[in-house]
Amino acid sequence: MTHLAQQSHPRTPAPPGPRAPRRRAHRLALAAGTAVAVAALVPGQTATAASPAPTPSLRATAPALSRPAPALTRPAAVAVPKDAKLYVPPADPGALTQIGNLRAGGAPKEAAAIAKMIATPQAVWVTSGTPAEVRRSVAGTMAAAEKQGSIVTLVVYDVPGRDCAQYSSGGAAGTAAYKAWIDGVATGIGTHAVGVVVEPDGLANLPSDCGQDDAAGTLSAARIEQIRYAATKLSANRRAAVYLDAGNSNWKAVGDITTRLIAAGVEQTNGFALNVSNYELDSHADTYGTWVSKCLAYTLHQAGADAANCASQYYPATATDFSTWKLSDAWYDANVTVSPTAHFVVDTSRNGLGPWTAPAGSPAGDPEVWCNPPDRALGATPTTNTHVPLLDANVWVKTPGQSDGACFRWTTGPTDPVRGRLDPAAGAWFPDQALELARLAVPSLG
Repeated sequence: MTHLAQQSHPRTPAPPGPRAPRRRAHRLALAAGTAVAVAALVPGQTATAASPAPTPSLRATAPALSRPAPALTRPAAVAVPKDAKLYVPPADPGALTQIGNLRAGGAPKEAAAIAKMIATPQAVWVTSGTPAEVRRSVAGTMAAAEKQGSIVTLVVYDVPGRDCAQYSSGGAAGTAAYKAWIDGVATGIGTHAVGVVVEPDGLANLPSDCGQDDAAGTLSAARIEQIRYAATKLSANRRAAVYLDAGNSNWKAVGDITTRLIAAGVEQTNGFALNVSNYELDSHADTYGTWVSKCLAYTLHQAGADAANCASQYYPATATDFSTWKLSDAWYDANVTVSPTAHFVVDTSRNGLGPWTAPAGSPAGDPEVWCNPPDRALGATPTTNTHVPLLDANVWVKTPGQSDGACFRWTTGPTDPVRGRLDPAAGAWFPDQALELARLAVPSLG
């Protein structure tokens, strides 16, 4: 079987994890063209120029929305069983090499830690291939999971123009090619039970966010159409729990990502995925996810409601002061009168100690806190038995131990000035980082 998933994932700030680069692209404003593209695909929405990306002192606004046609709503979300057994995929060959080297070098404790890490359930990424190739690859993964008696977390990551043409660039050649590829994925899944994360960064990093679109937002409109197709096709399997990627709690304001999720057909799915390949703490991700779900309910089901009004991490809260997030909690308590139904999953693969902060006195420039930050930790063990009402699962979406790519930070490269070395290419095994994640894991690997 061709392992199409063993490729670079997106870059964090938030996979294999691809996730990569958003080299601060996530701070770019949502261009007016994007607002037009999103508006054109949401039933009843009026196109307006978008406001700049939010900052702690600026409340974000989003195009006005009217309630979408109920025909777009999925009959019922797939119930995710508590204590589900999640799939453990074949290990990255680099991890096996590292374990052998550690044992040979007299470091059995460290070798055991890496062995425990790779024996933990993790996502399988499918990132390329022809429709026939991806069908065979996915079908093979489903068969392997069936032998384990487990459920796969599958990441589909082949949308045209992915990752703003940076570290994890690539994707299908166009909309028709992408739809055919998604058809191949869906056929490979068949009627198996599966959890699917759809296109990390695909909605949070639209082409217009990257400065790669025309004035009419043509490519962003196509991106919405592509992800909407994936949502529809993959959700047709009544045993598939499908989640559209929605970035992370330190990125888009709640109203902004809500607008994009609605445009992409989130109502046809279980909900959305957060923190893929990123490091934001569970407390932040769970709170943000709850707000997004409530904003979706408010926008879609309360007369006259507007996603632009939804409180967020930027207003009335202050993003950098978690003690103020209760101010946004209070807004939802006072204004949302319908029960939220969109659920979410959180990538906890590398967030055990939260995000990295550059040391005091670091040079001016972008510290690229999302790029192979030092001394981070594995986070909560994957489980569907959570204690957050709308949280379906903690999952390891990013493959811990795989590099985010070459990190230059405030320099022109090629050496990572924090690590004092050349970082491996995106998706390649990074022994130093893998050992850090395992050694510092929260909770401990034991």
